[in-house]
Amino acid sequence: MVKTLRAQNISLNDLVEEFGLEFIDEQQCFREWQEHLPELTDLEKQTLDGVRANFRHLSRYPIVEAVVKLVVLAPLLNMAGFYRPPFYLTAEKEVKVESEEDGIIITGRLDLLVFTPQFWILLIETKGARYSLEEGIPQALAYMLSNPHPEQPALGFVTNGLDFVFLKLIPDEKPKYAESERFSLYSQNGLYTVLSILKRIAQLVS
Repeated sequence: MVKTLRAQNISLNDLVEEFGLEFIDEQQCFREWQEHLPELTDLEKQTLDGVRANFRHLSRYPIVEAVVKLVVLAPLLNMAGFYRPPFYLTAEKEVKVESEEDGIIITGRLDLLVFTPQFWILLIETKGARYSLEEGIPQALAYMLSNPHPEQPALGFVTNGLDFVFLKLIPDEKPKYAESERFSLYSQNGLYTVLSILKRIAQLVS
């Protein structure tokens, strides 16, 4: 009997049990967030300082997901170059991933996807500021399992506006995933590093 699960309700244990997902704590398999990161200009740093100030001001009231996308995510994607060729964006894309052995189907709508006509570049999952990243990581990984180009690793990015983490999913008979460090909007260089990583991912493609 086929069982259908909503991605927003999925847990890491579900992905381990149904899809054989494995966590690998090996820095060598996820170098994209560590090596050859571009230096930021003074203007980029000033813009990010403005993003931080805006977030701090708005956080007097609950910051919901839509505000995270507008205030934090949109400037990051713009400065990283993802609004320009060769990249495109889509939102609320319906995805489905199925476990062949157990007949489990996970369905949902991913928040944002940076892509080229040839392949997915970066899958983005956002949450409101009151949610932990742990709420978004299983959901992002479930969507990454639906990558239509399984011959290539999939990259993911999860944020609640305050904290940020990058993911890498390596397709295999038993898929494996790795995580970057966690970065904070309020740490001294947190936003700077996040933008540098996004710019590096863009460089690797273009």
